Amino acid sequence: MRVLLVDDEKELVSTLAERLGYRGVSADWVTRASEALSKAEKNAYDIAVLDIKMPETDGFKLKRQLKKNNPQMKFIFLTGHGSENYYHIGSAETGKDFYLVKPVEISRLIEKFNEAIKKQGTP
Repeated sequence: MRVLLVDDEKELVSTLAERLGYRGVSADWVTRASEALSKAEKNAYDIAVLDIKMPETDGFKLKRQLKKNNPQMKFIFLTGHGSENYYHIGSAETGKDFYLVKPVEISRLIEKFNEAIKKQGTP
């Protein structure tokens, strides 16, 4: 499984990528949407973990851009702002994606990865 982590909090995504690596998950991380798009052009990712609120854009817009080149990619949204209600505002955008509130437990994130992969055959 190959994962792309996108969050403007450098310490968070770098630590998360390191912790996932210890558990056998190959994870690349970036702090800007433009970097995410560049990485996704060069690498095939199964899952993208996107922060909902970022300076350059939001996670929902980034998902639409990433999905153009990789329609099979699954998405998990993270937020440290707001609540699950905030997420539901964008639910029309997210479809069957997952949502987690920061700080996220690594075991919970891996659980969501596995659920997303199981849904690989669904649009």
